[in-house]
Amino acid sequence: MPLRLPRSMVEEMVAHAKAEAPIECCGIIAGQNGQAMKLYRCRNAEASPFRFLVDPQDLFQVFRECEEKGWEFLAIYHSHTATEAYPSPTDVRLASWPKSYYIVISLMDPDRPQVRAFRIEEGKITEEKIVVEEG
Repeated sequence: MPLRLPRSMVEEMVAHAKAEAPIECCGIIAGQNGQAMKLYRCRNAEASPFRFLVDPQDLFQVFRECEEKGWEFLAIYHSHTATEAYPSPTDVRLASWPKSYYIVISLMDPDRPQVRAFRIEEGKITEEKIVVEEG
């Protein structure tokens, strides 16, 4: 099933990736019934150009708000500043939300960033289409 995202959220993820470079950015898109409701920019607790960890305080705040609103973690996103938009072995090993999409934003060519979505379940990577919606 494709991931449907408003153009504004895709642009926001790319802007976040560019703002945090050279470290990887990370964030969460909350949704309900497959519909994206809100994008949360989070801090990368690792502050690393090679891996990310959503800051525990940010994760707690996002989780609490999602619980209150009945939202789920539709997608977890992060950037790759120098490699392709594909989950790394570390990304796969640390993927702990099997029902969520994993979005990777590549800034390998900063003038033409790539945004791709995947499912990661039990170490298996499946690419999913992103449908960008206007409005």
